[in-house]
Amino acid sequence: MTELFTAVAERISRAGFAFVRAPQMHTLLETAGLRDWGSFAAFRATSAEIVRKPHQPHYQSRDYNPLNGGIERWFEPVDDAVARHPALAAILQTSQTLFDRITPDAVRPAAWHVEIHQFRIEARSGEEGQPTPEGMHRDGVDWVLVLMIRRENIASGETTIYDLVKRPLGSFTLTAPLDAALVDDSRVYHGVTAVTPLDPRLPAYRDVLVVTFRRE
Repeated sequence: MTELFTAVAERISRAGFAFVRAPQMHTLLETAGLRDWGSFAAFRATSAEIVRKPHQPHYQSRDYNPLNGGIERWFEPVDDAVARHPALAAILQTSQTLFDRITPDAVRPAAWHVEIHQFRIEARSGEEGQPTPEGMHRDGVDWVLVLMIRRENIASGETTIYDLVKRPLGSFTLTAPLDAALVDDSRVYHGVTAVTPLDPRLPAYRDVLVVTFRRE
């Protein structure tokens, strides 16, 4: 596992991002105590070092989000069952260990400000779902984890990574549960293409968990 962890860290440090396929991500999370994934992945349902802050708005400046930036956006708080779930604890612990490792000593904080967002993007006949309606963007944080939870009856949803002058660096599609994208938000932009239903008669959606780490 140490070799895998090192390999992922080196990929992020070298390229500014990493696409980690589900089997590798499962190995990383399992070491941190991942269990009962099924109930967590249903989007219903910490360690002592993780302290839940009071509910607060999500805010990005217009420099980072030209579509929805500059306003305080309030979302429903994460359900307590999800917040206490061992899968989430494993995700946060693994993320912190990884991001601590690749953050230079001089700027590594004693504690990170962490936000988690449960995003479901739905698609219907004649109506695409837009995972990133703001287009190519940065989040205004230090590090980003995008973790696939579930894809149901959808096509596309390709993630593309760009450098700071907006040249494409790579692309991939999160398809399997636990497929993950890890992003150095100071070095790259990212965006996701629209999703469409494979069968317009059936529900179609893309569930991801987005975790951001920011120095306070």
